[in-house]
Amino acid sequence: MPGFKEIYAHHAPEYDRLVAREDYNGNILPALQPIRPLDGLDVVEFGAGTGRLTRLLAPHVRTIHAFDGSPHMLSVARTTLPESLRPNWQLAVADNQLLPVAARSADLAIAGWSFGHATDWHAEAWRDEIDGAVQEMRRVLRSDGTAVILETMGTGRETPQPPTPELTAFYRWLEDEQGFATTTIRTDYRFASQAEAEELTGFFFGSPMVVSLLPDGRVVLPECTGIWWLQR
Repeated sequence: MPGFKEIYAHHAPEYDRLVAREDYNGNILPALQPIRPLDGLDVVEFGAGTGRLTRLLAPHVRTIHAFDGSPHMLSVARTTLPESLRPNWQLAVADNQLLPVAARSADLAIAGWSFGHATDWHAEAWRDEIDGAVQEMRRVLRSDGTAVILETMGTGRETPQPPTPELTAFYRWLEDEQGFATTTIRTDYRFASQAEAEELTGFFFGSPMVVSLLPDGRVVLPECTGIWWLQR
């Protein structure tokens, strides 16, 4: 099982196949709409990866500028965001703390499953790393803008619980020190077959987890997702 950095640098197609199976009930979009109705918004996306949220948001918003630190991930996003669908999106390589975007140019700044990696990659300085990204969200937002962060609240769980102590600390920091409101939703995976479930979850989560999460030929894997938001 490769680590997240290895996946993002060299295994974007496999990653995209996995996340395409998540949220099969389509709960993310209805959860975002009450936080900030999407129609007509200018959006800046942090850590876009292979374009999972970009694909979801593009049909509803006015524009979306999506950024990621991995050119490899964005190369897959470009193949899954055809111009013929709606040519209102742009992709570019950039760090979450320094986006090539003008100040006060977005109505919505959104990050999906991106900031939380700092708790692992920068274990001693994750607060500084994530604070830099949150401040960049504040910078690009207009005076009435909204910041939204999505992160995992547990794979294989039917009730939400942060999967690591480090993520627990991160989520509390968002709420207690940064003033974010929060809610949770289910974003379960549904695979086409048990073989596909074993292949994709084994690659991303590891073989021991496959045995514990997908017994008896099941093809639905529970997943809980947290949504944090802040209105300027």
